[in-house]
Amino acid sequence: MKFKKKFGETKPRIPTASLPDVIFQLILFFMVTTTIKVYDVKVRYILPEAAAIEKIENKRLVSYIWVGRDGRIQIDDNIVQLDDIVDIMYRKRQENPNVIVSLRIDRDSKMGIVIDIQQRLRKADALRINYSALQKL
Repeated sequence: MKFKKKFGETKPRIPTASLPDVIFQLILFFMVTTTIKVYDVKVRYILPEAAAIEKIENKRLVSYIWVGRDGRIQIDDNIVQLDDIVDIMYRKRQENPNVIVSLRIDRDSKMGIVIDIQQRLRKADALRINYSALQKL
């Protein structure tokens, strides 16, 4: 006599009772671990316009330097002197070797301040530099 296997007429279901709990935990995890950098810009500046611009994809690697129309320099939330740039950016390069320095310089600033900042960044070995601009319409 041959035995035949009986197949169940109902398909086994995947339990979904705990799915809302898992989703809530994932949302909570990402809310807690996500960091948003917001800087209090203390210098007044208007960015120059450019015909072709490119966005930086990974904003976590970016460190901003603002230069106002009055010549004041701001890194993160602090107003700094020109000579402080080497030490600050060297420390940032030690923490993150892939840091990109984004210069946000007022369009009416003198080119001399830009060259001075570039020289300080070279001394700090921060050679990945981005110049921020607005899209020209």
